[in-house]
Amino acid sequence: MRVPDAKVALSTASVYPESTATAFEIAARLGYDGVEVMVWTDPVSQDIEALRRLSDYHRIPILAVHAPCLLITQRVWSTDPWTKLRRAQAAAEKLGAGTVVVHPPFRWQRQYARDFVDGIWRMANETDVRFAVENMYPWRYRDREMLAYAPDWDVTKEDYRHFTIDLSHASTARTDALQMIDRMGDRLGHVHLADGRGSAKDEHLVPGRGDQPCAQVLERLAVSGFDGHVVIEVNTRRAMSSAEREADLAEALAFTRLHLASAAARVPRR
Repeated sequence: MRVPDAKVALSTASVYPESTATAFEIAARLGYDGVEVMVWTDPVSQDIEALRRLSDYHRIPILAVHAPCLLITQRVWSTDPWTKLRRAQAAAEKLGAGTVVVHPPFRWQRQYARDFVDGIWRMANETDVRFAVENMYPWRYRDREMLAYAPDWDVTKEDYRHFTIDLSHASTARTDALQMIDRMGDRLGHVHLADGRGSAKDEHLVPGRGDQPCAQVLERLAVSGFDGHVVIEVNTRRAMSSAEREADLAEALAFTRLHLASAAARVPRR
């Protein structure tokens, strides 16, 4: 069996409401290849030296840094969005992470949104770190839809060097994830693997528990020789115990490795 080059990482957001430190411990114990650090309100997630110590102690690399661009992180690492990205870049460089994940701006961040595409290119030209812009989704309330992101929640409409595909976001947007991956082409550099059922809420289910083409996506990545990172970013808040949360994360890892390897095994050697 040929082992794909893609590494499987655990997002530290996947253990919430437990801590960033707990995510490193679980990732190491379950055999993940690394972690993606979600920079948010947990002080440890914002502290480069603390993250380095966790990485060294658990012997698990930090493969990506998710910039603090959620609603709940508007004041983390400054209120200026470009400062946030510069700090995310510096953190990635110091921690040896190859990717910074970033969301498109909120529509009310008008100046940031106006300069975003060109600004991401400028930053990408200054570093070896990939700035992988992530697909989002319209916000919905009952039958109403609000476009919360600019230039667009569908990042394939803009010219970015690298993309992140998030399958839960594709589900919430009710868009075809495989077609989106086709549009991203060889600029797809990063994957957030999670499932969904098309709810207006961003579900981030364990892969295999929704109706998204998680298995097909993994198989396509393996066959195409994808060498980026596949990050498990799931919601385990409803877990009744730490053991149940860890079981969910073990299941997600097994699902991912199975479908990456089974597809790679079918590719004939040259």
